[in-house]
Amino acid sequence: MSIKTATLNGVATIEIARPEKKNALTMVMYTAMAEALRSAQADASVRAVLITGQPGVFTSGNDLEDFMQRPPQGMDSPVFQFMMALLECEKPVVAAVTGAAIGIGTTLLLHCDFVYVSDEARLAMPFVGLGLVPEYGSSLLVSQLMGHAKAAEKLLLGDPFTGADAVECGLANAVLPTGEVVNHARRVAERFNALPPGAVRDTKRLMRGHQREQVRTVIASEAAIFSERLRSPEAQEAFQAFFQKRKPDFSSFT
Repeated sequence: MSIKTATLNGVATIEIARPEKKNALTMVMYTAMAEALRSAQADASVRAVLITGQPGVFTSGNDLEDFMQRPPQGMDSPVFQFMMALLECEKPVVAAVTGAAIGIGTTLLLHCDFVYVSDEARLAMPFVGLGLVPEYGSSLLVSQLMGHAKAAEKLLLGDPFTGADAVECGLANAVLPTGEVVNHARRVAERFNALPPGAVRDTKRLMRGHQREQVRTVIASEAAIFSERLRSPEAQEAFQAFFQKRKPDFSSFT
């Protein structure tokens, strides 16, 4: 399954553990993460959630082979179940990012409450280069967070950026040496053991709740276009080029 879960000292940890595939996410893995988030939400002993990957890689995004064999079919598909579970989690979510965070590896961070990145982290949202469009509300949230100019670099051009860049643009809280990221993130998550859980839930709801319906609407709109783009000739060329290990050629498209 490649998703490891554990609860210790009030923190439910969700670990993406498929390093041999650069932690690429399959539909089965999305289902496991959605179930883990719902379990953490229902467990009164859990005060915070920690999402992490492996040394050197958070996640390289979707496993394209699995994604093409099992494309998302509406909002009931595993990837959207995961999106909704994270979006609706009432407990604080802390992310520890080492190495690559590609595609949804970056966009899921928009829905975490604390993000700590390594000095070796490399983030990117290369949707357009794959003939696709942004997902998980990123077409709205990245512009709100960074402003249009920087969002255009990240979403239209797909420019990668560092952990320090993520802190500067407000996506992350701090950049740390690789070996310290997970332990620091866990210490932050454990701080919620000493805080009143009701006040934490209400504060998170006040911070995020006013925009939640808008974000859900944007996610659904993105999903509809994303599904169409998956079947587009541009996306087919991009995916074939990926599997054939060559640069895609979009020169014939208008």
